[in-house]
Amino acid sequence: MLELTQWQFLKHIIFRPFEGYEDLRWKKSGSMAISWGIVVLLFLERFFYERFYGFQYYASYDKIFNIIPLFFQSFILFLMWVIANWAMCTLFDGEGTVKRIFVNSAYALVPFIVSSFIGIFLSHFLIMEEYVFIQIIGVVGFAWSLLLMISGIKTVHQFGIWKTLSLMLLTLIAMVAMLFLIILLLTLFQQMLIFVLSIYTELSYRIRV
Repeated sequence: MLELTQWQFLKHIIFRPFEGYEDLRWKKSGSMAISWGIVVLLFLERFFYERFYGFQYYASYDKIFNIIPLFFQSFILFLMWVIANWAMCTLFDGEGTVKRIFVNSAYALVPFIVSSFIGIFLSHFLIMEEYVFIQIIGVVGFAWSLLLMISGIKTVHQFGIWKTLSLMLLTLIAMVAMLFLIILLLTLFQQMLIFVLSIYTELSYRIRV
């Protein structure tokens, strides 16, 4: 194939996923800068959805708004997907590296992000009876990204379709396990911090007395 720039590769993958990911693999191309930019756009999509979605469809609670869950829904979940997929691929003898999984997965998110931004924009102009158009755009974007994700994971590990789907399912299960461990560690850390602070408070009180 002709030499493509990094942005042309991204367009090539979005519209020709099976051929595009294979070309990306053989050319050993793919930009980490573009991939990180896509993940940042995923974070912005979550932010705009929470803050600027049409009020007739979604009520935003300004008094309890917190950016931490949005950071988790974008950056943390995506990194968990990459790490879990890399960890699980070792059980299946996959060929993917962390970088290749990161790039392929990030590129696959583009249709979902674009369709979501389109939905956010249309939510300010369409009436409730026309909400079905936003839903159709959202479903198409999600399905397109899912197809790209399957194609990207299949190519990066050189698996068949059923082995790819099994790996993706195990990746989701591994993400749940990782999330459980993270919550457990944070809980233990919180309890330890409370214990240390209580000892410090007690010692400070006795010294003053």
